[in-house]
Amino acid sequence: SSTALRQFEGSRVLMIHPARCLFRAGGTPKKFIDRLLSDSHIKIIRYFPNASEVFENIDLKGGVAITYRDTNRFFGAVKVYIPFPELRAIFHKVTTRKDFKPLTEIMRGVGIFHYTEQLHVENPTAASRMSKTHEYDVKTNALENFPDIFLDDKPNDDREYIKMWGLVRMERVCKWIRRDYILDIPLLHVYKVMIPKAYGGAGALRENGPTMLVGLPLVGYTDSFIGVYKLDSAAEADNCLKYIKTKFARTLLGVLKVTQHATPPKWKYVPQQDFSAGSDVPWEKPVAQIDEYLYGKYGLSAAEVAFIESNVKAMN
Repeated sequence: SSTALRQFEGSRVLMIHPARCLFRAGGTPKKFIDRLLSDSHIKIIRYFPNASEVFENIDLKGGVAITYRDTNRFFGAVKVYIPFPELRAIFHKVTTRKDFKPLTEIMRGVGIFHYTEQLHVENPTAASRMSKTHEYDVKTNALENFPDIFLDDKPNDDREYIKMWGLVRMERVCKWIRRDYILDIPLLHVYKVMIPKAYGGAGALRENGPTMLVGLPLVGYTDSFIGVYKLDSAAEADNCLKYIKTKFARTLLGVLKVTQHATPPKWKYVPQQDFSAGSDVPWEKPVAQIDEYLYGKYGLSAAEVAFIESNVKAMN
């Protein structure tokens, strides 16, 4: 906030504040976060992942931090705040490799699928049930709010239909919609891995991983999901899903995911892999054995492997 920025002008400032901003999460203005993490006069004194350690009976997603700024001292810019030394070491080993490419390059966030004008022409009351300026967006509540458009069963007629995944009363469901009601885009025609845009709440470490789906061509989804694309076959999509289940990938996700939000920017430090049959990664093996391979590939020490194994829950 502008008030907090003005307080930076003092020679010494001590702040006790929600820690989400240290991980570029929450609603803190980006300008403030950039200044906080790039200021060489700032030091993070203490981080409490569990806010109740500081404020009893208060639930602050992302925890609480104590931050100190002294204009007369140079601590070095925080840049990327990682509270655990083992995780810092893993982060540097992975992201400094010459072959590092973030998984975010092949991910897409919400707002991918849109309605066509045809839907509104044939359903003139639909717009009145949508938020203004979002009349063409397939929002999170679409399947629940439009049972006359998203159908439980595929009609027996001459029209083409596609499947759309979403939520109805917080339950994950798949429904049918006329193909000419959804804007035709290249991403509709490819394989993808669908990941909930929000899950958990305690960060990627020490929480259960997301329940994911493989989406076939001509399968879309509402804004309840994000997607991993550039997968050429069902086998590559299955391999990608296996990768996201690994403790290794979810550890790197834990650098930035400290709340329930799992949007693409949170995956910035998860490295891409080759998901094809010619990959160096043995995708045919169980997830636990794929983890073992990845630990070796990235040169993790015994202490770093022990950190992952003790802090990240296994997924089936």
